[in-house]
Amino acid sequence: MNAMSFTTLDGAKATVDAAAVDAFSAQIRGTVLREGDAAYDGARSIWNSMIDRRPALIVCCVGASDVVAAVNFARENKLLVSVRGGGHNIAGSAVCDGGLMIDLSLMKSVRVDVAARRAWVGPGATLVDVDRETQAFGLTVPVGINSTTGIAGLTLGGGFGWTTRKFGLTIDNLVSADVVTADGKLLRASQSENPDLFWALRGGGGNFGIVTAFEFQLHQFGPQVLSGLVVHPFADAQKVLREYREALETAPDELTCWVVMRQAPPLPFLPAEWHGKEVLVLAMCYCGDIEAGEKATRKLRAIGSPIADVVGPNPLTGWQQAFDPLLAPGARNYWKSHDFTELSDSAIEITTAAIAKLPGPECEVFFAHIGGAAGRVAADATAFPQRSSHFVMNVHARWREPAMDKACIDWARGVYEATRPYAVGTAYVNFMPEDEIDRVEAAYGGNYRRLLEIKQRYDPQNLFRMNQNLRPKEGLRAA
Repeated sequence: MNAMSFTTLDGAKATVDAAAVDAFSAQIRGTVLREGDAAYDGARSIWNSMIDRRPALIVCCVGASDVVAAVNFARENKLLVSVRGGGHNIAGSAVCDGGLMIDLSLMKSVRVDVAARRAWVGPGATLVDVDRETQAFGLTVPVGINSTTGIAGLTLGGGFGWTTRKFGLTIDNLVSADVVTADGKLLRASQSENPDLFWALRGGGGNFGIVTAFEFQLHQFGPQVLSGLVVHPFADAQKVLREYREALETAPDELTCWVVMRQAPPLPFLPAEWHGKEVLVLAMCYCGDIEAGEKATRKLRAIGSPIADVVGPNPLTGWQQAFDPLLAPGARNYWKSHDFTELSDSAIEITTAAIAKLPGPECEVFFAHIGGAAGRVAADATAFPQRSSHFVMNVHARWREPAMDKACIDWARGVYEATRPYAVGTAYVNFMPEDEIDRVEAAYGGNYRRLLEIKQRYDPQNLFRMNQNLRPKEGLRAA
């Protein structure tokens, strides 16, 4: 073989001399995979099974030097680049067709400094890696709700979960990051070093470089947490949602309660006659003293006539994995999401009507309530734009058979369009599928122009484009 074919940044095909590929591979301390290698298919497989792409090369990095070498090789040869952390992104941006995939999944170390309450985390770590290591010392950083999610993608998009109202977004707890930029330099980004880059990394996604290490502030919390589910018959959904909305008006920062509407899985605490029937679930977590949590959750738990109430003390690490069985890899997934400043009657009516038309047993609609500490950060303090107390709606279509693609995608899009008049226009970029390219400007709201300027400074050729992309030259011309 005298040359290797690649997809370039502009989508064309080009060849790279085999000797150059071999020389590059020799620089890598990790592994370089090609199609046909035993580990190739496993490396290109990600959480959303709809994504089936074949990179020309997969570079399995074990350190920052591997990342620098891969970025330099891609830039010098104008190759299409994708970057994999946990591989959980709904859009499948971790994997490219015909280009160079930079795989960080081996870089998953987590080091905790108990005295300083700091954690240094590799970009390949998943949330379970972070939780287990920090909770061993009774410490935590706010992360998401599915333990197989990668810390890198979660953080770069903002990051919210059960402890966000108490401790802020994941990005609000980011102290610094080591970043390989498009010119192959390794920079430190913090409030005092490259502060513009640090601002952009906190919500701006993977547009500005590849983070090779995250430094987080930690909080004393755990190992026990009051958490659990209250399951309601779906016939009561609209009444429950209105009372839920009212109860949140006086909820303390320590209390987080989300809503999930779907068909009931065969949970052991649910009577068998409810399995497979539509239900509304209040999922709650109290970030504080267990006894205080019992009082704080009382109003929410008094709503309606629930089928089951299994709220009680649980290990925080266990609660962080509670939804994993419903979000395991291997299914086809398509999401549509909105931000709402209030849970209006109209939004309630539309979403409850949608549950009556579920296209499959794994499809759902959930509302995440965000505010508290996260809402007391200025909208322009980080790239993450939506800092008011708000609800994030995610219409989660999930199914197994390709024949169901159209029905499930159409259902999600229909709910999204019907609720659009009641949304505020911003969006959580980690929930955006790959067909929402034109929504990026609205998603970032008033922070969009500054993000474009920083993108132009650090990645003018848009090497890092496999993401919710900020297109520097085009965007600045149009702005």
